[in-house]
Amino acid sequence: MSTLDELALARTSLAGRELLHVERLVASWEPLADLSFSDMLLLAPIVGEEGHRFVVLAQVRPVTGQTTYPQDLVGTVVDEVERPLLARCWRSGAIVKGDTTTIGFKDRVRVQAIPVRHAGRLIGLATREEAMTLARRSGELERTYFDVFDSFARMMSDGEFPFDVDEIEMEGAPRVGDGVIVIDEATRVRFASPNAVSSLHRMGIHAYARTQRLGEIGFDDAAAYSAMLLHLPVAEEIERGEVSVLVRVLPMIESGEAAGALILVRDVSDLRRRDRMLLSKDATIREIHHRVKNNLQTIASLLRLQGRRLRSPEARAAIVESERRIRSIAIVHETLSREAGDVVAFNDIVRPLARLVEETASSPEHVIRFKVEGDAGELPGEVATPLAVVLNELMQNAVDHAFPASAPDARVEVVLERADDHVEVEVRDNGAGLPNEFTLDGSRGLGLSIVQTLVTSELQGSIEMHDDDGTSVRVRVPVEMPRVEL
Repeated sequence: MSTLDELALARTSLAGRELLHVERLVASWEPLADLSFSDMLLLAPIVGEEGHRFVVLAQVRPVTGQTTYPQDLVGTVVDEVERPLLARCWRSGAIVKGDTTTIGFKDRVRVQAIPVRHAGRLIGLATREEAMTLARRSGELERTYFDVFDSFARMMSDGEFPFDVDEIEMEGAPRVGDGVIVIDEATRVRFASPNAVSSLHRMGIHAYARTQRLGEIGFDDAAAYSAMLLHLPVAEEIERGEVSVLVRVLPMIESGEAAGALILVRDVSDLRRRDRMLLSKDATIREIHHRVKNNLQTIASLLRLQGRRLRSPEARAAIVESERRIRSIAIVHETLSREAGDVVAFNDIVRPLARLVEETASSPEHVIRFKVEGDAGELPGEVATPLAVVLNELMQNAVDHAFPASAPDARVEVVLERADDHVEVEVRDNGAGLPNEFTLDGSRGLGLSIVQTLVTSELQGSIEMHDDDGTSVRVRVPVEMPRVEL
């Protein structure tokens, strides 16, 4: 499906600021569909056939009523024979109402065609389309909503809606169904929907009475005054104790002056309570990772102290290897303790690991250089931890077996690659290569046994080793850990 930009540039004369104007309309017209309980379509004349053929650039369905068009109409071409009402609206430049048939079908539908102007120039049409079989019972709420819709329709025709600003999307932005307050130019309440009244009650405002000003009933009116003064929408969040209410104010303009405003309100107390719980949970998890890291470092220090008392070279080497493996896991927990959530940028683990191995393996007489390339992206903690141990073993294995003591220009490279659902880690050196008749399955070294077990059993991945002007080991593991059915 073509985007609005692609469709407009390919089929119409819209470009530049005019195209930006219709993009803003599509980004902000949801309240209009909700207020009118109707589908809305945005059409523009096909270039060279102005007034005769139109293409549908966008559509929006209401959440306050049943849709007339369950199918997608974007890209549909409509001509003046099928919809003479569109041609009449385009040529007259005025709002036109009438009954016609639905686009592509023969059902009867009520249509209100509204000119869309920018800088005084007619650039498109917006239609409000309501199936005649879906007529609503008319009450005060419906009459008020239709009146407010007509105000915005006139603003659209005059070029004053959408507003000349890119609105910032709000999480959980209020819609008409959440609650509506309509005020006049002095912020006196003309109407409040039942859901809006409920939100006011939750804020502790029980003195609601029509014709009272917002400030008189205890509702913060700063956003309303700002919106009407600037002729621009204003959004804010009002907190009263444990209650949080999102407020979005849309000024209604008549003849260049603010004639009132539409205020959409939504009680987001549950969302904010959830956010606070998530923040608290996240802080707790980070604190746990921090304490685990400290405990692991304490264990590593105890092993180092124990190793100094040992006389057997084999026992001392085993203690050193254990300490190194514990420190590699501690690096993962240290990184997780700084991050929000349970994922971690794996490169933030790889580089400290490489420095740790380089510092312990190198001496003034024998220098081994480590280099990290590529990006593995973010990994879940349950993948990052065993993969860090695997990487540590592979780097240490290269240090222990690839280079003789006098090898010049000794290098170990770690290359990281990320696919959609897999991550690849390659450790390659420019050392002596693999021994003759070497096989991974036949290896008896503890380090490679640990690598095989973690890669194939825990991470459900694969490992390959081969000679490539040295030794190259490639590990490929899925990003997400497989779920175990209980």
